Amino acid sequence: MNKNSGSLVKRLVGHQLFIPILAIILLAVVNLINDPGFFRITVGTNNAGNTVLSGYLITILDFGSELAILALGMTLVTAAAGGQDISVGATIAITGSAMLRILCGGVARPEKIAAPIIVAFLFGCVVGMLCGAFNGALVAIFKIQPMIATLILFTAGRSIAAWINNNELPIVPDPRFAYFGGFIPGIPIPTTVFIAAACIVIMLLVLKFTNLGLYTQAVGINENSARLNGINPTKIKFLAFVILGLCVAVAALIKVSRLSTINYSVIAKDIEMDAILAVALGGNALSGGRFNIMASILGAYVIQFLTTTLYKFNVSSDALAAYKAVVVILLVVFSAPIVREKIGKFGRRRASAREARG
Repeated sequence: MNKNSGSLVKRLVGHQLFIPILAIILLAVVNLINDPGFFRITVGTNNAGNTVLSGYLITILDFGSELAILALGMTLVTAAAGGQDISVGATIAITGSAMLRILCGGVARPEKIAAPIIVAFLFGCVVGMLCGAFNGALVAIFKIQPMIATLILFTAGRSIAAWINNNELPIVPDPRFAYFGGFIPGIPIPTTVFIAAACIVIMLLVLKFTNLGLYTQAVGINENSARLNGINPTKIKFLAFVILGLCVAVAALIKVSRLSTINYSVIAKDIEMDAILAVALGGNALSGGRFNIMASILGAYVIQFLTTTLYKFNVSSDALAAYKAVVVILLVVFSAPIVREKIGKFGRRRASAREARG
């Protein structure tokens, strides 16, 4: 019985979802002790007069969903290229600005939208994928390290976004545009939850019915061996960045929809770091190889749970990154294989000691 208990502890600690689930439990306990009202969900009305759900948990679902969308693409990039895309926030600015350009027709204060919302979104998808293709080409074809390659758009992206709309801040006059980052009338749950769910289902179906997941892991584990087995590493890496660009376009739609306008210097600021942390907290190796999409998604909601908790404790936005970094470092270190191995050994020793006493 004790031996089985030790084996169970080893399996639990070694499971990839152990760290994000443990983080959720710890954050839940901290908030429960500090303020049980943290988990209260209320029914009210928003500015548009629609019945909506509100509360900290709804906020976590809302903003965590857009982060989960980015984590989908970031996971593939990390697994295939063994590096991360740090231009995600700037690319959101570019893509969002392009959508507003189509919707407003180059006019800062139009009386009506110049094109259907779906057209603007599809154009944004093309722009996002082109940005991903640019990064992917630098990494896959020119063999530039991912963080260095994406530093180009990270540096210039927000200036490009401002240039697209002549440094103006266009405002979309159609109230329906706000649905994507807010609530659809008659549905009290944030629309972002449904958008994220759709993206997750599509990604899981793609991974299930294609070889994308297998090829991505093969390239990330050993590029040369993958090539000898008939897999084109250049194509897989390039495709991973393009898919991330598509995820960025969806996140950009949500971001600009929240205010029906854009602030080039603030929109999606530091969101690339949160997306990378979501992948890391999911237990995925940042050096590439095997990955677990569901673990990254859970990691995204953990990051948002942490962010919301810090705001609840009145941590200023300037200090937020420092507090978040300390907590995340502890969690990532705890998820290291050597640490898990020591915990497993400790559990086995405890089990052996109990058996000896018995």
